[in-house]
Amino acid sequence: MLFDSPQKEHHSKLRRYIISIVVFVVLVIGTSWYLLRYYREKDTVRRFLDEVAAGDMQQAYQTWKPETSYSFKDFLDDWGPGGYYGPVRSFRVEKTVRRHDSNYVDVIVEVSSVTPFPSGNADSDSRTREVDIGVRLGDQKMSFPPPAL
Repeated sequence: MLFDSPQKEHHSKLRRYIISIVVFVVLVIGTSWYLLRYYREKDTVRRFLDEVAAGDMQQAYQTWKPETSYSFKDFLDDWGPGGYYGPVRSFRVEKTVRRHDSNYVDVIVEVSSVTPFPSGNADSDSRTREVDIGVRLGDQKMSFPPPAL
């Protein structure tokens, strides 16, 4: 201690601060990336379901970007007021899952026939239904994912 220079201690503290700052920045960037990585796909599904809930089925059909084999009638059979998932009055995005070896992200949502969205246990609420919507990365085209094997 008697022979240590104050200069050496200053460099040690400076190095420690720089390393701490770099680690903090990397953690912030990594966490932000993880939380926002599928933001665009979730936003596409939210916009689609907002249109369905508002009853703007023609615009919702356009947002879905359907294949030619998926007609507007088929779409209404799925999403219309008397459709399989309808009527959709409210929804909640649950999670996103990237399909293995695919350019699709599955956005899992719960849809409800009542508004506001029921606050109870959705599993036991007969007014809610879980829907898996596949969103293709890039053009945001939506589809129902293939069944799991």
